[in-house]
Amino acid sequence: MERLSGKVAIITGGARGMGAAHVRRFVEEGAKVVFTDINEEVGEKLASELGDNTLFVKHDVTDEAGWQEVIETAEAAFGPVNVLVNNAGISMSKSIFDMSVDDYKKIIDINQVSVFLGIKAVLPSMQKAEGGSIVNISSMNGIVGGAVGYTDSKFAVRGMTKAVALQVGHFGIRVNSVHPGVIETPMVTEGDAVEQIKEFAKQIPMRRMAQSEEVTNMVIFLASSESSYSTGSEFIIDGGLTAM
Repeated sequence: MERLSGKVAIITGGARGMGAAHVRRFVEEGAKVVFTDINEEVGEKLASELGDNTLFVKHDVTDEAGWQEVIETAEAAFGPVNVLVNNAGISMSKSIFDMSVDDYKKIIDINQVSVFLGIKAVLPSMQKAEGGSIVNISSMNGIVGGAVGYTDSKFAVRGMTKAVALQVGHFGIRVNSVHPGVIETPMVTEGDAVEQIKEFAKQIPMRRMAQSEEVTNMVIFLASSESSYSTGSEFIIDGGLTAM
């Protein structure tokens, strides 16, 4: 049985990496998916591959007006939105000594403010749908410390998740955060700290990085009715790191 049959979903940062894994599985599980990214060429290619139940929209997640356009596009194509996955994000490995204010604001805008904008934009559509699930991709660094800026933004997403969950539960809208550890995605393998991350991965209790699909499994669960009584909660996928 398709676990997301009848669902209309929006997934940000969906052109590649973990976001693309989410998009593929959502379609396999019966959802109609609008996914967004700033990488238009890769996004259009994925949408073409996956067929009529997907739609790609080029979108800067920090643009408030752009969010409204994404919601309107999704409703026009597929109907009111049931699921939002706030997946888009960036990392930066600079220390506080080297990080500029502009660097810091860029991380906060993409990782934190965009989540606020997405939630605010989608709520009226979910009210029309008489319920929904918002899945905010945070990080294990929303639980424990890490790089400055990145950690700050991911803790904020965790807190925002709880605050919004309290305000929208009576509408049948659930809000949860997912906290991946070290995931083998392009953001890790092509980043400026790849060697440090490979060394760090040796310290993980499970002795490996996770695959994107392992995070997708959790996102599918939270998007589906299987998690119908879960809201305002953290779901950690870190191979045991935060247990150390």
